[in-house]
Amino acid sequence: MLDLRRRSLVRRLVLFAGGWTLLVVLVAGVFLTVQFREAAIRRFDQSLAVLTDDLYAGSTIEDGQLRAPFLTDIRATRAYSGRYWVILDKTPDGAMRPVVRSRSLIDSDLMLSSAQIDRLEAAPGKTQYFDMRGPQDKPLRAAVIQAQLPGYANPVVFLAAEDRSPIDADADHFARITAFALLILGGGLILAVVVQVRFGLQPLFRLRREVASVRRGKAERLADDYPEELEPLSRELNALLAHNQEVVERQRTHVGNLAHALKTPLSVMLTEASQQPGQLAEVVERQAQTMREQVDHHLRRARAAARSQTSGERTPVEPILDELAVTLERIFQGKSDGRGVEIDWRCPEDLAFQGEKQDFMELAGNVMENAGKWCKGRIRAEAAPSGEARMLLTVDDDGPGLPPEERALALKRGQRLDENAPGTGLGLSIVDELARAYGGSVKLGESPLGGLRVTLDLPRAET
Repeated sequence: MLDLRRRSLVRRLVLFAGGWTLLVVLVAGVFLTVQFREAAIRRFDQSLAVLTDDLYAGSTIEDGQLRAPFLTDIRATRAYSGRYWVILDKTPDGAMRPVVRSRSLIDSDLMLSSAQIDRLEAAPGKTQYFDMRGPQDKPLRAAVIQAQLPGYANPVVFLAAEDRSPIDADADHFARITAFALLILGGGLILAVVVQVRFGLQPLFRLRREVASVRRGKAERLADDYPEELEPLSRELNALLAHNQEVVERQRTHVGNLAHALKTPLSVMLTEASQQPGQLAEVVERQAQTMREQVDHHLRRARAAARSQTSGERTPVEPILDELAVTLERIFQGKSDGRGVEIDWRCPEDLAFQGEKQDFMELAGNVMENAGKWCKGRIRAEAAPSGEARMLLTVDDDGPGLPPEERALALKRGQRLDENAPGTGLGLSIVDELARAYGGSVKLGESPLGGLRVTLDLPRAET
């Protein structure tokens, strides 16, 4: 059913729930990763702030010279250990000059950018935290204080920094673990939604199958064992089926009454006309006969249209073709050439027409009878499944056939292409209108036998 408008309800619900689940999982993963990284950086900053405070609190001025305190941090004594500190003297011209630095820096310097210096000047005595590049181009996290020491003319900057690669690695590891865990959680939630939707909608699927069974003639009504949410729908559908059946039966009754009401006066007229020879009697008899055929045709069409709307009947095709073949071979046994007609027919045993037997006999009978009138001696009829719930009935003959420009005329009501041929010209038009009433069609073409090919596309009942 994959265009969203044609997708199944289950797929829509799964896509909707799955989409929102993935979105929530994604947002949750990003939020947790950001929170973990920020928490790790806060703890990191607190450690650096302790070192910066120690530098600030322990620095002294002796003989006008700035002296750093004695620190016991072993990491700051190893070269490029990742733990650094430096005390900077800010000259009147704004330049930063290292005064004392940790042994771990060796001959390297930690310098601040102009933007970072501006931030320090805007908040003197307050610890600021920066990201910067250190020795060997390592990423550092720094805690910095700018303060004015008593007895010292220039502002002093105390800077402690540490390689932040470990916390970045921890944050990345946490992000991977979180993503994996949330993907498993999201997949589990989506699977749970699929299972819940599938089981929750099972009654709807069963209802659909039962409605299809009613339509195909396998059942007359729906079962009553549905959940309370679907029970009203089931009752209404059964009531609708009963109402439609009642309407069809009423229409059939009216059609039958109308047929009897019209046929009786027509029979009287024909009887009286046949007993009164003369030109007027011939006209009355001919027109009355035409009226009878027209009434039969339209009543037949009305009955077929009513039946096709609600028909759940199935009519096996094979016995009807066999019966028609035997009957027509007997009828056309005395053709002018004396050889009669040979009808070769083929049909699968399980093929069935979705409709009433009388209608299929009229469809197949008219087409095969028309072929018998025009053939030289051979008729081939073949019925076979075609597509989903469709079937094709193909009838070929070895007669003169019809040119393409006359094939459309042959399907018109009362159209006779040969006035010398027997009949009223209603045969193929009846077939066309009856097939349309069942949602089918009639096509005329050239037969491999040399004559006319008539192809009926009709509804097929499932086995």
